[in-house]
Amino acid sequence: MQSSDLTGLLDVHYAYGRPEASGKLKQQASDFRVDEILGFEPSGSGQHRLLQIEKTNTNTDWVAKQLARFLDIKIRDVSYAGLKDRNAKTTQWFSIDLAGRAEPDWEAFNCAEYRVLVSHAHNKKLRRGSLKGNRFEIIIRQFEGSREELEQRLFLIQQHGVPNYFGSQRFGHGGDNLLQAWRMLQGEIKIKDRNRRSIYLSAARSMIFNQILSQRVADGSWQSILPGEAAILAGSSSYFIVDDDDNSIPERLARWDIHPSAALWGKGQLPCSDRARELELQASANLEGWLEALEQVGLKQERRALRLRVEGMEWQWPKDGDLQLQFELLAGSYATSVIHELIEV
Repeated sequence: MQSSDLTGLLDVHYAYGRPEASGKLKQQASDFRVDEILGFEPSGSGQHRLLQIEKTNTNTDWVAKQLARFLDIKIRDVSYAGLKDRNAKTTQWFSIDLAGRAEPDWEAFNCAEYRVLVSHAHNKKLRRGSLKGNRFEIIIRQFEGSREELEQRLFLIQQHGVPNYFGSQRFGHGGDNLLQAWRMLQGEIKIKDRNRRSIYLSAARSMIFNQILSQRVADGSWQSILPGEAAILAGSSSYFIVDDDDNSIPERLARWDIHPSAALWGKGQLPCSDRARELELQASANLEGWLEALEQVGLKQERRALRLRVEGMEWQWPKDGDLQLQFELLAGSYATSVIHELIEV
């Protein structure tokens, strides 16, 4: 497989039609601001410290390494709940295990690229995925197009959300993570680094999910509970098979309590049936090589919601040619899925 073979695997349908407007994203770090929403209160005691760190144009793993070096501790004693874009200004939560040591002078750690905003005692290590969500503030520069048409899209997104696609950053620059995933799954290369291996496997599963979701977007069913649907509970990985006689389903769907779902591919049978299963198999029919390889790796099949609620959506036009957006998303979802429905970047 060559890079040119990835194009069709990464293309997905638009929920509200291809955007007519265009603009430029991330012209400077402050144009893309992300603030993590922790979702719980620090315990106030314990050997761990929860640190809220503001970082600019740096990646998460690099900041974790700087913390370990500054504190002279092992990198495994530094943890974080999620990865954040390098080309952005973000506030992110880290935890460190001080094991009875006095709290350091964080002013000595701070620099132009990162700084500690707050520090709290806590009773446990911060785990991956323990965030509630993220708050975004995004400025799109050099906007070209109809403001009226764009604001109509924004109103639709407020009401109906967007398809819960994995963002392009999941696949690496030019889809390189997906290309390396294929080479690894076919035995062409061996990846010993566990983190790198996980990134490649995630890229493969994400591509398959996006293709299934894209099929549901194309036929207009991405917001609907189909016969045989595996409905996933909001903010959870738990799901249940919908009973056609359950009269509560439309109301639960309307209040965002449940969502239609699709597979994060791995070992095991698809839990859905009927029309939902038919569409899932149809969308993944040309991906048999990927499906078989992921099953052989031993990943357990999981589910992910097809739709994404966009909360607190606000927008302004601070100056001619600039569009400023603010919104919140649940952890594990992508702001680029919102931008995808608004403009051609």
